[in-house]
Amino acid sequence: MVAATEGKAVAQSRTEMTELVLPSDSNQLGKLLGGRLMHWIDLAAAVTANRHAGHVSVTASMDSLEFLHSIQVGEVVHLVAQVNWAGRTSMEVGVEVYGENMDTGERRKTSTAFLTFVALNSQGQPVAVPPLLLLSLEEKERFHAAEARRQDRLKHRRRFS
Repeated sequence: MVAATEGKAVAQSRTEMTELVLPSDSNQLGKLLGGRLMHWIDLAAAVTANRHAGHVSVTASMDSLEFLHSIQVGEVVHLVAQVNWAGRTSMEVGVEVYGENMDTGERRKTSTAFLTFVALNSQGQPVAVPPLLLLSLEEKERFHAAEARRQDRLKHRRRFS
């Protein structure tokens, strides 16, 4: 396990998941249920957060889930999750979702989501996570955008607490 002070690169915890949409995953129109996709997003993000933290990490929030396009029964869903930002004990994980038509090979972005996770020790207390090592311009841009979303979340929390 990497010590929290050493830092980890984004690529070290990136997770890719693939799911086949079956009839039991769909609504009456033959489209993937939003709740099923949310479940898959949460799983991909949790694996990513756990990899980055080196500890069990739990979902604290899911922000800005956008359903851009529907996904049909029989299509394949690709989920790509990565840590965008890491603080002292929490992390933002971004998940991009792509639908793939198996007949044509066409792949399109169908959803995006941002989730916040908190790393916990074996007693269930928050524990420090490694700093995020930003190696590319895109990673730096994601980090700064995530910082802005974090500030918005904190303002929202203060307003409603």
